Amino acid sequence: MTTHASYPIGKPGVPWGPGEVADWVSRQTRRRSYAADVVDRIDTLRARFDVVEYGRLDYAPDSYPLFAIKSRDWRDALPCVLVTGGVHGYETSGVHGALQFVERHAGDYAGRANLLVAPCVSPWAYERIHRWNAHAIDPNRSFREHSPAEESAALMRLVAPLRGRFLLHIDLHETTDTDESEFRPALAARDGQDYEPGEIPDGFYLVGDSENPQPQFQQAVIAAVAKVTHIAPADRNGEIIGSPVVAPGVIDYALARLGLCAGITGARYTTTTEVYPDSPRATPAQCNAAQVAAVCAAIDYALAHGADAPA
Repeated sequence: MTTHASYPIGKPGVPWGPGEVADWVSRQTRRRSYAADVVDRIDTLRARFDVVEYGRLDYAPDSYPLFAIKSRDWRDALPCVLVTGGVHGYETSGVHGALQFVERHAGDYAGRANLLVAPCVSPWAYERIHRWNAHAIDPNRSFREHSPAEESAALMRLVAPLRGRFLLHIDLHETTDTDESEFRPALAARDGQDYEPGEIPDGFYLVGDSENPQPQFQQAVIAAVAKVTHIAPADRNGEIIGSPVVAPGVIDYALARLGLCAGITGARYTTTTEVYPDSPRATPAQCNAAQVAAVCAAIDYALAHGADAPA
């Protein structure tokens, strides 16, 4: 066992207070541009799609508009699909995979589904390549009433008028080597707990909903992604990141109870992708393509089988 004493902020066994959070924030530096990487690409899509600003994050001296891309031919009779990326800002292919899907494939679903795509839910964290927001809060544990994370609260406000109308929500993530070198040690330190080293799976996997697992749907997505990149095997305990593997490349979490993004819509089909960009067998382009393949396969399956699954 390794304790959080090795982390450079805080005291062993003592949760962080405002001073430690401020220390942590002071160490975060901007390493890329949300405006150049995300907003400029969204602007090129305005000729074909509606773009809505659904919130704004004010982290002085920085301010970040939050954008979602919406089908221009939105019709109330059509099923709704939500695609989210960048809930964890450091998970790069989630952001760029969502944008690449819109650029190359969203038009294929015109007249078949209402698409709503929020490609970068956490822009402050995107710029700093981090998991948390500027208050050292993980947005992907904060999708709940009275959320402490404005990133999460803003997305929930966007989705709320459509809740009950979503057929599908796919949330795009990555599992990286820095989960073990930085983010889990930081979490243990922040919460005053011991850090238990884990194992990073080599490959793509999905996180379904233990309350609504939809195994055939999950396997359809896995089959499509397997054509693009390799699928993570179970470890020696039959697990991936400490959870039992319920089917090749699939584990389940209680999405809504844990405050995870994929639990916010009440959709019939929900899943969280996990790409592994640090594998020697995967390139950045391949990771983006895997996210796109997952989104397309998920929508195709949901549209073809929506009436076959229990609500």
